[in-house]
Amino acid sequence: MNTQSNAKQKIQSFGRALSSMVMPNIGAFIAWGLITALFIPAGWIPNEKFAVLVGPMISYLLPLLIGYTGGKNVHGVRGGVIGAVATLGIIAGAGIPMFLGAMIIGPLAGYILKLFDQYIEGKIPAGFEMLINNFSLGIIGALIAMISLRIVGPVVTGLTESIGAGVGIIVNKGLLFLSSIFIEPAKILFLNNAINHGVLSPMGLAESKEMGKSIFFLLETNPGPGLGVLLAYWLFAKGNIKDSAPGSIIIHFLGGIHEIYFPYVLMNPILVLAVIGGGISGIITFSVFNAGLVAAPSPGSIIALLAMTPKGGYFGVLAGVVISTAVSFFISSIFVKRAASRMTDEDLTTAHHTVSENKLESKGVVKLSNVELIVYACDAGMGSSAVGASMLGKKLKERNINILVKNYAINEIPKNAGIVVSHEQLTARAKSNSPNAYHISITDFLDMSIVDKIENLVDERKIKTSDNSQNNDIIKGKDSFNRTGILLDLPTETKEKAIRRAGELLVSNEYVESQYVQSMLNREIDVTTYIGNGLAIPHCQKDGKAYIKKSGVVVLLYPDGVDFGEEKAYIICGIAGIGDEHMDIIANLANIVDSYDIDKIKEIAKSKDLEYIYRLFK
Repeated sequence: MNTQSNAKQKIQSFGRALSSMVMPNIGAFIAWGLITALFIPAGWIPNEKFAVLVGPMISYLLPLLIGYTGGKNVHGVRGGVIGAVATLGIIAGAGIPMFLGAMIIGPLAGYILKLFDQYIEGKIPAGFEMLINNFSLGIIGALIAMISLRIVGPVVTGLTESIGAGVGIIVNKGLLFLSSIFIEPAKILFLNNAINHGVLSPMGLAESKEMGKSIFFLLETNPGPGLGVLLAYWLFAKGNIKDSAPGSIIIHFLGGIHEIYFPYVLMNPILVLAVIGGGISGIITFSVFNAGLVAAPSPGSIIALLAMTPKGGYFGVLAGVVISTAVSFFISSIFVKRAASRMTDEDLTTAHHTVSENKLESKGVVKLSNVELIVYACDAGMGSSAVGASMLGKKLKERNINILVKNYAINEIPKNAGIVVSHEQLTARAKSNSPNAYHISITDFLDMSIVDKIENLVDERKIKTSDNSQNNDIIKGKDSFNRTGILLDLPTETKEKAIRRAGELLVSNEYVESQYVQSMLNREIDVTTYIGNGLAIPHCQKDGKAYIKKSGVVVLLYPDGVDFGEEKAYIICGIAGIGDEHMDIIANLANIVDSYDIDKIKEIAKSKDLEYIYRLFK
């Protein structure tokens, strides 16, 4: 079983790597396909001036985009740039479109540069970073481009020609239909993008340049097999399963989202024979009528298929879709009728869950049943995220969900993070720094409704619990909070003045140096420090930690509140923390705000009893 699982993961990983280089550039492929379909001599509106775009786009633009994306996936923008440089070396030495070459050399060049950058990390003299970074990329890129021109290019050209010859033999012998035996089950198990955009599309593009169309664009994208399955459920199933089928048909056939029919096959696995049969019959029909598309249709809807059909080719394409639908429907009907009485709505729900897990796994996302770490992320990894992490950890433990919750700065999210929670203004950065995690975007750091979402996402019966626990003890024995750090009954003022007042109070209590105040104001410009429930916790940006003398917190009470955008803060807590010491302070604050509703917070803000406030926060 483990061997099968490992094999599946390796196949998914390979397919994911291929598709991840093509998928971001699908728009460019479509642009090329439309120009080809319209303006080549056999197109809808032949035009010599516009047709000159076809050759450069397929020979240069598309391979360069693939090479850049492959390098970027490995080593960010620097990897992308060197991936493009290396790809040009292959292009210059080849007489055919170098999609396969770009998929090889792009990520390889990015990986080589990554190894070099890791080797020199920490060894560059101050002030020489830009010089060394630019020249290292240029020198290594030039070397790889020359090697690609003289060695890699010819090898890939020979490999491509050999693959083309092998595929040609299969096509000439009329055996291409056998590919459905692999394609249709693999779509359902491993998802379709890896097959279509990672393997078939590059083959189709090469053939389309020579022939003006390619059948390879129809092998995976044909909506007929899935449509036949859904029609059978619509006519012969019962209950919610039957009722859900019409909506799924629209999403699948018109919207092109093939994943919608996967659960219907998974809850009755023998239906894989139906989609294989539909795929085989469709390919045979396409072959008989010499059908093909000029470019990959994305998504695989009937609308996209027709848009990529060359002039005079509609009958063959539509015939293949219709016949594959009919064959799939006929086979599906037999098995759906037999199983209708024993299939329940729960079977469909379980199948949907299986598809969701497969989809996450195919994209390299940590399976939610195996989450060991939830990250609450903010810009500096201090106040806002610390409050959220403390409260979320507490709430999850109340529901017996034993997953470690920690706060981190956006740029320091660890690779083993399964779920990342971040403010909506920071989510894009969080995703780029942690692409394999499941991301939850919030507008309020105290919005604990995400607990329900996490509970629904995670299958508790499979959770790997952690022995680590969060430190939620109130800070003791440290001079981090004093009566001199409390200001009561303050008049309403702007949030900038309130933040400055909190910062100056931190300075006067000798927690921070004066430069810390400006870092607090800069932090507020980037992302608000209002965390909800009438509380704001101004703190510094990451660079401001250099001005912290010792950890501490000050408390400012505003009976009438301070405007933080659409919300008012009645309690403002200025925070400074060295290392992880601020976590103890934040945990205390989290307990306070979690214990009271907004009306109680307003009541506390009106208090003029210094000793009461001191005891409350201490």
